[in-house]
Amino acid sequence: MTPFTTPDLFDDHRDNVQVADSGLYHFGKKTTFYGKVVTVTCPEDNSFAADILHENGEGKVLVINGFANKRFAFIGDIMAERALSNGWEGVIINGCCRDIEILATMNLPVMALGSTPRSTLKRGFGDKNQAITMLSTTIEPNDWVYADINGLIISKTPLI
Repeated sequence: MTPFTTPDLFDDHRDNVQVADSGLYHFGKKTTFYGKVVTVTCPEDNSFAADILHENGEGKVLVINGFANKRFAFIGDIMAERALSNGWEGVIINGCCRDIEILATMNLPVMALGSTPRSTLKRGFGDKNQAITMLSTTIEPNDWVYADINGLIISKTPLI
């Protein structure tokens, strides 16, 4: 992975990127990552996220739209392990995660609005490839995201 910082990327590309408002926290051991966006929407149901993590994620970042719901966790240690084994670069959640003591030991970057022990319902609800509006940005499938301890940048084109 090419080294970068989001402040430097912003300085170099300020007219062509979005910057997410503050509010995402890092829960994985690894905190710097980037990749091409794959989106899923999860209305109190992480079925679509669980399914897509079975796919090859090399070079990709999964962005889960939990609609800023803090009642449910949309990923935990089992799904994180699946993401790692299938090569996903990272996971960003417009919602919460769980099993954070385990996520902290895993080499999968996970950014979320917070944590809660409550798992989602499993009803098969959701969708793929939808734009996600979160933290004053809109993230679309095939956008590029760049994240580190400073925050999250979204671009229509690769920056590095």
